[in-house]
Amino acid sequence: MVRQSGYLLREGGIKMRTVKYMDEETVIKKAMQVLIKELGPVEAIRFITIPKSKRIENIKRHREWQKMLSKDIFFDEVLRVNPHKP
Repeated sequence: MVRQSGYLLREGGIKMRTVKYMDEETVIKKAMQVLIKELGPVEAIRFITIPKSKRIENIKRHREWQKMLSKDIFFDEVLRVNPHKP
C-alpha cells in the first residue's frame, strides 16, 4: 500500500505535491537492511532492543551538551590558520 499526500505553498498559491509513503512492512524491512549493513547484525539487534527510556535519556544528555557549545569558539578552533598555536 502506498499513501500519497502533500501541499506545497509557492509564490502564486498552493500547488499540490505528491508524496508517497511506504507501507509499514516495507519501511521495517528496509530499515533492518540498512541497520544490519551499517552496524552488523549484533549491533543492529542491540540498537533495536535499547529501551525507549534509555534512548530518550541519551537524547536529553546530547541536547544538554549541545547547549554548552559555543559557535564562535568552534569556528575559531576549526578555522584557525595554525592549529598548533592557541
